[in-house]
Amino acid sequence: MQAKAITACTECHESRIIMQQRLNKQSWAKEVDKMIRWGAVVDANDHDALIDYLGTNFGPDRPDYETSRTSRKKTKKQ
Repeated sequence: MQAKAITACTECHESRIIMQQRLNKQSWAKEVDKMIRWGAVVDANDHDALIDYLGTNFGPDRPDYETSRTSRKKTKKQ
């Protein structure tokens, strides 16, 4: 499912946008459905699996997304 998520989502977004979201499955479902309405190509057979993949890998319980800028700030504080 990772490859399908990359194909569907990075057609319009950089991957970091997806990684920053940290949404629960219900919120990912709303986002995926909105993106489909806006033209994202997601096979109907993959819809639920895509939401499960995003919710599992980019859910609220995942660590914060760190940019190189935030990593440098943490290093300086230590």
